[in-house]
Amino acid sequence: MLFLTFVFLVLRLSFLFWSLTGTRCFLRRNDIDSMGQDKDNDCLFSIYTKYGHMKNEYFPRNLDKKLTNKDIHLILSLYFALENINKDPHILPNISLLVKIECNLLDDWRMNSLFSRIDEFLPNYYCINQRRYLIVLTGPTWLSSAMLGPLLYITNRPELYYGPFHPILGSREQFPHLYQMAPKDTALALAMVSLVVYFRWNWGGASISDDDLGLQFLFELRRETQRNSVCLAFVHIIVEDKILFQKNVNTFYNEIITSSAKVVIIYGDKDSHLQRNLRLYRLVNVQRIWVTTSQWDMITHDDRLLFNSFYGTFTFLLHFSELSGFTAFILAPDPSKYISTWILSELWWIYFNCSPNSFNSMKIKNYSKGKLYNWLFMQKMEMSVSSTGYVLYNTVHAVAHALHEMLLQEVHTWPKYPGEILEFDSWQMVQFLKNIQFMNPVGNQVNMNQKENQDMKYDIHYTMDFLSHIGFKVEVGIFSKHLLHTQQFYVSEEIIKWNIDLRQIQPSICSVPCNPGFRKSPHQGKAVCCFDCTPCPENEISNMTGMDQCVKCPDDYYANPGGNHCLKKVVTFLGYEDLLGMSLACFAVCFSILTAGVLGVFLKYKDTPTVKANNRDLSYVLLISLIFCFLCCLLFIGKPNIITCLMQQTIFAVVFTVAASTVLAKTITVVLAFKVTTPGRRIRRLLLSGAPNFIIPICTMIQLILCGIWLGISPPFVEADVYVEKGHILIICNKGSITAFYCVLGYLGSIALGSFTLAFLARNLPDTFNEAKYLTFSMLVFCSVWITFLPVYHSTKGKAMVGVEVFCILASSAGLLLCIFAPKCFIILLRPERNSFQNFRNMHYKIENTH
Repeated sequence: MLFLTFVFLVLRLSFLFWSLTGTRCFLRRNDIDSMGQDKDNDCLFSIYTKYGHMKNEYFPRNLDKKLTNKDIHLILSLYFALENINKDPHILPNISLLVKIECNLLDDWRMNSLFSRIDEFLPNYYCINQRRYLIVLTGPTWLSSAMLGPLLYITNRPELYYGPFHPILGSREQFPHLYQMAPKDTALALAMVSLVVYFRWNWGGASISDDDLGLQFLFELRRETQRNSVCLAFVHIIVEDKILFQKNVNTFYNEIITSSAKVVIIYGDKDSHLQRNLRLYRLVNVQRIWVTTSQWDMITHDDRLLFNSFYGTFTFLLHFSELSGFTAFILAPDPSKYISTWILSELWWIYFNCSPNSFNSMKIKNYSKGKLYNWLFMQKMEMSVSSTGYVLYNTVHAVAHALHEMLLQEVHTWPKYPGEILEFDSWQMVQFLKNIQFMNPVGNQVNMNQKENQDMKYDIHYTMDFLSHIGFKVEVGIFSKHLLHTQQFYVSEEIIKWNIDLRQIQPSICSVPCNPGFRKSPHQGKAVCCFDCTPCPENEISNMTGMDQCVKCPDDYYANPGGNHCLKKVVTFLGYEDLLGMSLACFAVCFSILTAGVLGVFLKYKDTPTVKANNRDLSYVLLISLIFCFLCCLLFIGKPNIITCLMQQTIFAVVFTVAASTVLAKTITVVLAFKVTTPGRRIRRLLLSGAPNFIIPICTMIQLILCGIWLGISPPFVEADVYVEKGHILIICNKGSITAFYCVLGYLGSIALGSFTLAFLARNLPDTFNEAKYLTFSMLVFCSVWITFLPVYHSTKGKAMVGVEVFCILASSAGLLLCIFAPKCFIILLRPERNSFQNFRNMHYKIENTH
């Protein structure tokens, strides 16, 4: 019933496996009798040859030993390879490769005292007519090969190791005549880390056996995790010392239980204390996502797999092609394979509970296909070749091809009678074996001279609990080292989701990935996978999850408030469309019109004492310069260009110099006028000659020279300021040389300060039409405005900076206009009686009589 249930579910779920070419599924039943069935026993295969078509004796010397399922599976792989070679007319024609099988030699030696029985197993002599072996295949455990290597060398037997690659066996000094057939796992760490990265895990652990292979793998694992930003929360190196192991076991257990890492990488010798450690985790039901190699796909002493996890287990094994016909070979109970009927009878009676009709009959009684399938299912026998079996398959073919190449050069040594034992120089054949290259029957290239497999591929299997006491293992992906980085790893998630969606469980991470708009801020002294999330700095963004650094936006873009997008900046300037620009432009025009009106009043009433007093011509010059001062503000409003930038500062400096020097000239005129007491004095001649009027061109000429130097050295230019205002590109006129700008401004201030000083000293001079007080107040306003301008100008940004400069021009110009000319216009327009000398004398006479 259980078997039918399995068949039904496999048929129902077969649609899940279409996406992977050559997907292989395996079922393994685990029960209490499974203990030891996953153990790798040492098996020594001695190859020899005979002339003619001879048959191998299947299992003749091993019926007295209870072989494990893996032993039987491996031996069947060997027989399958030998049968293919012996039937192939193109390799070793009329020559048969035969094998002698010996398993569990190390256990026998331990039980019977190795040194006292060594001559029984491997004597260092040959008797006459005794069979001599061509080569010996050892494995799958490296320890048995390491121990047998020196003994085989003594007996003059070359050794080929078909087990997993081991660095100790690669030492030419210790094992000069031992050759490893399996390629070195040069990309296993990269493949496992690629799996972790694929599922967006970055926080895991590792449990490694304390041996050469484990430590080498750990070195490669650390290198790949650093390259891919994956961190190891813990690394457990399981030592072989029992005392140290017992001391560390509680520490390791507490570490794996309390750690937030959900994925654990397992690598090492499965016959070491690492297996005991994993059995403890299995006993206390430690639930993790296990990532390991195929050798750890084993069953414990109870009714469950070693890695029994709700999340499943990922196993990696070297990629190999399916051997066509291997499954049929296992299922075919062909009596003709066996030389002895007794051997066949005993084998099938032990394993299949069948019996022959008689010892002389080849017909098997009580045999059925159902019994065979049931036995294979009950014994956890996989229907496809294992990775070790595939290496053994290639090893046998390599021996056949090497021997074939050697025999092509020694045709005269061939025997003439079938069944005659062939004896060849084994070491001569090894020389051919070292350089042999051939294409195996499944189409894969085998190169014995290649140090390591450059085209390293790994199949990825996923194991899960299928039914009670049954584990379901399916090939879900592949890793190819030779492909591009983005194409190396492939996993069919549809198959994994059938059991559990790994992306939906709590991820194996130390810190939650930072959302867009944030960057990682590592914890000092901790792994790089543990971090806080910090908002991106000004004008920087992170548009993906988990970014290490924020990316700065281009100069013409700015970061949005969320910090995950760059937005195009808006080009802006102080234009007439802005409220500030429009207001300042209106004030400039209004004040210029007002100044023009004052000038018209002065021209109309040019012969009145108020206009004539204090040099009428200077008043005209001052009013005209103030009109230009107001109008020059319009150069600062609107989109700047190179012409307006050059005119802004030069016109501003020149017209303000004219205005300030005119005030200075008027002040000097007032002072000189009150210093004249007697005719003929030199001061009177200076006053009458209009000497104070020359101050205006002289001061203006000096300012023109300063402006010329400024324009010649570092003139103003148009600048697009992308930093001063967020989200905007401000088009302004850069002043070029700041030093020249402040020199021009300082020169203008010195004229104003001189005018203020003289006007202040002359403020109390008598005379009704004395405008010294007005000049004093005007210069006080002028100096106050520009002194305030400096700190305010440097504290503002963007369009406001231009607005401050325009406002200061308007305020200082308006101060001059109102303080000097408002009182005079008031008298001219509203108090005309005070605008005559006669009225002034009468008023003065009345005041004196009153006193």
